[in-house]
Amino acid sequence: MTLSKLLELANHSGGTLYLMCLLLLAALTVIIERSLYLSRMQQGGVDLIALLNTGVPLHAEVTQQALQKHERLPHVSLFTAALIEPSDAQRENCAGHLEEAVMHEVPTLDRSLWVLDTVITLAPLLGLFGTIIGMFGAFAVLGDVQNGAGQVTGGIAEALIATASGLLIAMIGLVFFNWLNTKVRSIVHQMETIKLMLLNRRFGASPVAGMRAGLKVA
Repeated sequence: MTLSKLLELANHSGGTLYLMCLLLLAALTVIIERSLYLSRMQQGGVDLIALLNTGVPLHAEVTQQALQKHERLPHVSLFTAALIEPSDAQRENCAGHLEEAVMHEVPTLDRSLWVLDTVITLAPLLGLFGTIIGMFGAFAVLGDVQNGAGQVTGGIAEALIATASGLLIAMIGLVFFNWLNTKVRSIVHQMETIKLMLLNRRFGASPVAGMRAGLKVA
């Protein structure tokens, strides 16, 4: 299908194909930006968890260098909250402050995903609307006896392109929307893991963990 044919179809669709092009552009922009951002966040979280597993103190130089390297990560806010806690802080208070830091960072992870969600819902509806407009034009030729059945069926086929385009955009958006949501959940899980690791390294294992260890020994 040539470019001129595509432009002709877009003009006959009442402008809906142009709107779907804008939806596709918006979806691709969100997909690319969020994919790069979340992938970088996820890998940084893996590095920080590996650093905590080495048992290096929070005030050590290597830890400070790692935090500076990953200063734009949401995980770093947990380390900052742990470092500013007073020395006589209770575990419950410290856990509350760390949880507060997690809650502050979560909205930055799924930012702009609402755009992708809107595209997934709107694209098929817009495609159906374009098809209805195209069908009006296809059946309008029936009033002229000189128009054959081929022209009617050709017009219907062209009108259905709007529906197909809307479904294609929705399918692309749905796949990446679920994939990006999985990455968001993974990063939130990383932050919860770091929170528990920081608490356990400062206050020791929780009572539940101690009970489980005792059961294993027994």
